[in-house]
Amino acid sequence: MKIVTQVKLMPDAVQAPAFERTLPAINEAANWVSAMSFEHFQLKGSVRELRKRCYGELKARGLGAQAAQHIIKRVADAYATLRANIKAGNLGLEHSKRRHKAQSKPIVFRPHAAHTFDDRCLSWNYDTQTVSIWTLDGRIKNVRFVCSPGALGQLAEHRQGESDLAFRDGKWLLIATCEIPEAPPFEPKGFIGVDRGISNLATTSDGDNHCGRRLGRYRRWQARKKAELQARQTRSAKQLLKKRARREARHATHINHKIAKTVVAVAQRTERGIALEQLKGIRERVTVPRDQRARQSSWPFHQLGSFLAYKAKRAGVPFIEVDPAYTSQRCPRCGHTGRANRPTRDHFHCRRCGLAGPADHVAGANIAQRGATAWVFVNMPDPVPA
Repeated sequence: MKIVTQVKLMPDAVQAPAFERTLPAINEAANWVSAMSFEHFQLKGSVRELRKRCYGELKARGLGAQAAQHIIKRVADAYATLRANIKAGNLGLEHSKRRHKAQSKPIVFRPHAAHTFDDRCLSWNYDTQTVSIWTLDGRIKNVRFVCSPGALGQLAEHRQGESDLAFRDGKWLLIATCEIPEAPPFEPKGFIGVDRGISNLATTSDGDNHCGRRLGRYRRWQARKKAELQARQTRSAKQLLKKRARREARHATHINHKIAKTVVAVAQRTERGIALEQLKGIRERVTVPRDQRARQSSWPFHQLGSFLAYKAKRAGVPFIEVDPAYTSQRCPRCGHTGRANRPTRDHFHCRRCGLAGPADHVAGANIAQRGATAWVFVNMPDPVPA
């Protein structure tokens, strides 16, 4: 399985100016290639066509051969992604404003957008924790990087393919791809059901509740601070708004990592699988009051699900997604399903057998049952032909 590892570069006073010149120049060249692609091929420019038209000019601008090739491929991939989004309907219908805006102008890359480096223009020395990297000023060697011991070992053992150079919040970062071997999955003795929500980010069938109250309080505090900055309407205020938005996203990501790590560790220790409800498209299916829209749109349920999936895969824990319909209204003991079984958001009380408890805990138990049933059905051997 593929995961990414991020390290922080520490260029000195001589090396830093070369980085500051290189990345904006690369993205300026990418914008020129994008404009040429849009002018001559609209959204259908291929790598081969762009290489014939743009490679010589990129070399004349002082870019290396590999850098020029990566710029052309990056632009072609960007237009391929745009075509795929249009075909899938992600940008609206044919005559929608959003789709027309995306189709009517060339793709633009930010001055400090991340750029790809392969092993021909970037080499790693894990013993000294340095890299050698191509820039417009030539090859710069002995650029220090820092990371955790675990990340360093992961890079040394499993790094493969290309790495991305990025500039974020005044820091230079290298983002590398690592191919981690998957642990062989074991046969589960049961399943842990995980119910995701807004007030309670995750509640398991064991009764473990990962409350989202602190995250909600943090988001409300950030919203007040952002409102104060928006009222200023200055350039520095806009920069601070972007910085705060990234900080808030990192905070939510950290919480989801901790939840996923805890759930997977319990499942691995007890030799059980993880069952998760399939919530794709829930924002389109469910309507909420106006004052709750921001809270729902910032609900990071998909990220938590993806973290659970890859951590389980890495640990060899069986993972399966199930239908979420009526999991909060069905009694896990007698099977009775009805809206009256859930009189309030937090409480469940079965009208047939009298089972009562927290609604999220009951939903987790139902998800665990469905996960066990689905796992048997998915892993059922094919019938032997007569």
